[in-house]
Amino acid sequence: MHLFFATANAHKADEVRAILHGTGLTLTTLLDHPELPEPPEDEATFVGNALAKARFVFERLQVPVIADDSGLEVDALDGAPGVHSKRFSPEATHDANNALLLHRLDGHTDRHARFRCVLALKTANFEGTVDGTCEGTIATARRGTAGFGYDPLFLPDDLRGRTMAEATLAEKNAISHRGRAFRELPALLRQAGLIGSEPR
Repeated sequence: MHLFFATANAHKADEVRAILHGTGLTLTTLLDHPELPEPPEDEATFVGNALAKARFVFERLQVPVIADDSGLEVDALDGAPGVHSKRFSPEATHDANNALLLHRLDGHTDRHARFRCVLALKTANFEGTVDGTCEGTIATARRGTAGFGYDPLFLPDDLRGRTMAEATLAEKNAISHRGRAFRELPALLRQAGLIGSEPR
């Protein structure tokens, strides 16, 4: 089955294609449709943003659309950067966002955090969401060259001392917030009536 994934983030698209490998689900993204504007991300929650992006593209293409919104929640920062993860710093670059996060956490002993991902599906007759989380802590310095975003600073509980940027793509997808959310996509498609029920 083919779905439209409302993202222009090539790293994210590659991750999701790897997560969905072997499921029979294939994706087209905004990168394949440069004539389409990027959907807005101005809602106050991950759920709101994911649904807004899916609705935005559906209105223009009238095909089943999936969209996700994800980010980092840091307990010592009252959940920030949260929905503002992509634009946490004025520069809105990975380097600047990571530097600001380290600055804001300077002197904090509680460095517990989590990555969250909400995945939305929008069709003519259905809209719904699923979500995934990955618990961990924020390192005191960047480590690793894989991944993107806050991966060099995020130490998942499941990786035992390695940052997300020190993991292979397969290791990351097995434990990540996005991996956990997108593995629920078949259930969401069944709810929408786009694929049949699982055999009993």
